[in-house]
Amino acid sequence: MPSAKRILLVDENSVPRRSLAEQLTLQAAYEVIEAGSAQEARAARDCALAIIDAELEGGQGESLADELRAGGFKGPILLLAAGAPGGTIAHEQLTKPFRLSALLTWLSVHLGPHGAGEDRTFKIGPYLFRPGAKLLTGARKIHLTEKEANILKFLHGAGRTVPRETLLHEVWGYSPAVTTHTLETHIYRLRRKIEENPARAKILVTENGGYRLGPPSL
Repeated sequence: MPSAKRILLVDENSVPRRSLAEQLTLQAAYEVIEAGSAQEARAARDCALAIIDAELEGGQGESLADELRAGGFKGPILLLAAGAPGGTIAHEQLTKPFRLSALLTWLSVHLGPHGAGEDRTFKIGPYLFRPGAKLLTGARKIHLTEKEANILKFLHGAGRTVPRETLLHEVWGYSPAVTTHTLETHIYRLRRKIEENPARAKILVTENGGYRLGPPSL
């Protein structure tokens, strides 16, 4: 059995925090590290992913997420927000109230499903996507590079339009040597692989200064 992935859960309201922690702990793949304040979150170590309430300490959840990222936190960060996601945020958001299934789907994309690693398949356009194999299958088989697979995996987990800068940082990390031109080049090459007409993309769509995945098709 693979070891449980450690999740940092930050919420100053202990009731919903403990409830969510209990539900996540029931999933054998996850170990939850609870933090009731930004200070406790800063002290947490060796977590693969962070879930932060955006309303933490008077709306400072996003600032904490920025601080953790700038401090070297490499894992995905999810903000639990009361309102609809903004178009220029630097981190993914899940709007409250949310279904546990929606959160588990997001976790499975970023950490692997419960005990199954990255062998799980996802529907993207007319294809079945196997992230672990870096493969799309359908009418034809398409082999992906690691970066191409990570782009699709991140967009699938986000379920919305992701700003270019956010996608760049999540896939390549924070490096001054990497620019949005790098991302755009990979998007161009990926579209040539997966789109019937790359000039009129239906699977990997440009929207509002970012990218999203179109709805799955039969």
